[in-house]
Amino acid sequence: MKLILVPTDFSEHAEDALKVAAQIAKKNSSEIIVLHMLELPSQMNDAVLGGASIPETMLFMKKANEMLDEVSSRPYLDGIPVTEIVKMDKPIHGISQVSKDYNVDLIVMGSHGSSGIEELLIGSNTEKVVRNSEIPVLVIKKDATNFNTSNIVFASDFSDESKKPFQKLLNFTKLFESKIHLVTICTPNSFKPTHVVEKAMNEFAAEFNLTNYKTHIYNDTNIEKGIINFSNSINADIIGMCTHGRTGFAHFFNGSISEGLVNHAVKPVITFKI
Repeated sequence: MKLILVPTDFSEHAEDALKVAAQIAKKNSSEIIVLHMLELPSQMNDAVLGGASIPETMLFMKKANEMLDEVSSRPYLDGIPVTEIVKMDKPIHGISQVSKDYNVDLIVMGSHGSSGIEELLIGSNTEKVVRNSEIPVLVIKKDATNFNTSNIVFASDFSDESKKPFQKLLNFTKLFESKIHLVTICTPNSFKPTHVVEKAMNEFAAEFNLTNYKTHIYNDTNIEKGIINFSNSINADIIGMCTHGRTGFAHFFNGSISEGLVNHAVKPVITFKI
């Protein structure tokens, strides 16, 4: 993990994400890109795209670069190579493009989450990045000055399609020598006999030659609540999930567990796209 991208809107939540990224970077001798997406009012965007040079645009760019300079000088970033980027684009597209252009290994984002009608109609930039990113996304919900990774939950059905994302999780856990808790959530709508679930998890673990791990079966009313409640019950440090990147009607009717966790879980969530 050589390059970590941290998008920032200069909020407290973005600062929390940067603190975590700094701890990961120091652990692995990584570099950090701090990215600010400058989303100008539509009339300014039209002028910029049309090739016009307007003083307001230059003023916004200058201010954004000054604020990035200030962020990059935080004491907790001492000794870490930091690249500052200000990009004029919509956040989702810009974050995706920078990730590809720089061959980023991990995106770390802050999120305050959302609920009710705001979540249904708008969602959050973080949730959208989680849905679309081909790169692992670590979502931080609160200050983590002492970022701990001793216990990581990986919730899954342990099907074949979850193997590739799980390998990415393993690459992450190796940095911290974390214990992995493999868990299947059983609900009234997704019930499986215990012996079937245990067999699937044990075969999954054997394929990856896991040693520092434990398997669990947890019952709850739905999968999202089960993951959160189980993680709280063992005092997990991070929740790991796969995401299918569903959009449109499929996303609306089926829901997306990983995106729901990003909004509702207090613990850090790391997602890997299938």
